[in-house]
Amino acid sequence: MKKGALVISLDFELVWGIFDHIDLKDKVAYFDNTLNAIPKMLEIFERHDMRVTWATVGMLFNKNWEEWQNNIPTLLPTYDNAILNPYTYGNAHQKSGYDRFFFAPELIKTIQSVKGQEIGTHTYSHYYCLEKGQTVAQFEADLQQANLMANQFNLKLTSLVFPRNQFNKNYLKVCSENQIETVRTNPDDWYWDTTKTDALFSKLARTGDAYLPFGKKSYTAESVHKATVVCQKASRFLRPQHQISVLNSLRLSRIKSEIVGAAQNGEIYHLWWHPHNFGFDTDNALKALQEIALLYQHCNQVYGMESLTMKQISDNSI
Repeated sequence: MKKGALVISLDFELVWGIFDHIDLKDKVAYFDNTLNAIPKMLEIFERHDMRVTWATVGMLFNKNWEEWQNNIPTLLPTYDNAILNPYTYGNAHQKSGYDRFFFAPELIKTIQSVKGQEIGTHTYSHYYCLEKGQTVAQFEADLQQANLMANQFNLKLTSLVFPRNQFNKNYLKVCSENQIETVRTNPDDWYWDTTKTDALFSKLARTGDAYLPFGKKSYTAESVHKATVVCQKASRFLRPQHQISVLNSLRLSRIKSEIVGAAQNGEIYHLWWHPHNFGFDTDNALKALQEIALLYQHCNQVYGMESLTMKQISDNSI
């Protein structure tokens, strides 16, 4: 029997990922909790020998606003929805006093230093590949800037996660031409189709899927799509802690049973979340992660399940 694999990818973005629908002043404790939680996540990953891909927004590599200003690409996204423009938002918040939520070069170096952690990209500016108004040339300029920033950290970015899961197959050629070898795509379920209008029913289905048995989430290595780049499906979003404890138990139970199923069947299970999802009820979020780590360790010992980064999955599929 083939060995199963647990893949974990994290959309590491801090404020750049959600600025368009928050008031930053209301999220200070939330983001401070996140910054405190990330080293604890790393401790859990290292202790349990878990490989993880950190898909990192390139703007986080900057150390301050002056550097950020100097690294603005020549081509910027021209979203029809101006609220999504991170450069406008950045310019308006340079004196906010919350630089630690916009830049994280030392934290990136810490992640680099931990065994088994891969730094991937979440584009430079948290670029939206399905939004109206933006172009493929703008996307390429953004990706090239992400690569330039990573090069300063002696990093080569080979794994990409599309922000807001806006997977755009028309952009894979640009990814391939800019050293990206693999990307994360969405589950096959109809309610994860980001090319269609995000109707209320789709959102409800995605929420319910976290707690109810809607279908099988793991998949075989042979089903990993090898196109211009290797496309690997997400299996499950580790939703944030809920105020209703029974929902937390249901969510965790679903994930654990799916991991065991993947281990028993020699399949791939790809779990993802944003580090800032641990900004709420942080202690219990870390306890849930510890439970997942312990279960992985059990599956490794009993079924031979491996923990692999996105790049390792890509390398194994070629």
